[in-house]
Amino acid sequence: MTTVAAIQMVSTPNLEDNLVTVRRLVAEAAGKGATLVALPEYWPIMGMTDVDKVALAEDPGAGPIQECMAELAREHGIWLVGGTLPIVSPSAGKVLNTTLVYDPQGMSMSRYDKIHLFGFNKGTESYDEARTIVPGDTVGVFDAPFGRVGLSVCYDLRFPELYRAMGECALIIVPAAFTYTTGRAHWEVLLRARAIENQCYVLAAAQGGMHVNGRRTWGHSMLVDPWGEVKAVLPEGEGVIAGELDPVFLLGVRDSLPALRHRKM
Repeated sequence: MTTVAAIQMVSTPNLEDNLVTVRRLVAEAAGKGATLVALPEYWPIMGMTDVDKVALAEDPGAGPIQECMAELAREHGIWLVGGTLPIVSPSAGKVLNTTLVYDPQGMSMSRYDKIHLFGFNKGTESYDEARTIVPGDTVGVFDAPFGRVGLSVCYDLRFPELYRAMGECALIIVPAAFTYTTGRAHWEVLLRARAIENQCYVLAAAQGGMHVNGRRTWGHSMLVDPWGEVKAVLPEGEGVIAGELDPVFLLGVRDSLPALRHRKM
């Protein structure tokens, strides 16, 4: 059995404040016995405007955000899936929204740049990530001691073909900053669908609350098992959820309902 944890935050426009919060919450997750910890999307900054994150963009392998994540992985001896941070892109004024994975020695082991960029326009709510983010183009997976782990971010959750392209995973991770509006309608059903159709665990680390910039995120960080059952959830506010990955249960689901073997496409 492997214990995993998801961190839920209500990130601010201030990097230093968010660094303090993430250090405290990762220590709490490690204290619960987690050997893999996932951070939420945009954990280092939820700026007053979309362009604020561009000023904090780091080159790969350098910068205070990456230094913090490497240090936390090494200090607690955990696999750390670093939510997302802004990484410098070739396009002026834009960044890559990047997940970095660190092993228990603090070494960067995998990277995924968010492929699907969120756009939403309804009433007074309007979002367009493409204004400040360059999309990635490569599927992200890595091998952990318990099996293959698939990487996705927030809006990716609506595109099931991405998860099929990952191959057979033991765990899929979804850092997110779902809006309150879309989260209330779709978050849980999409997470459970991805777990059921891929017959694997899904660990979602979310932003969850009212932010300084006026945005409200849905929260509900959760762990879902391969049968689609929610094993742990935190509705709102900062905190930690944790649970176990049971390889015997996972194999039992796949043996009793061999949907992955029945695929024709």
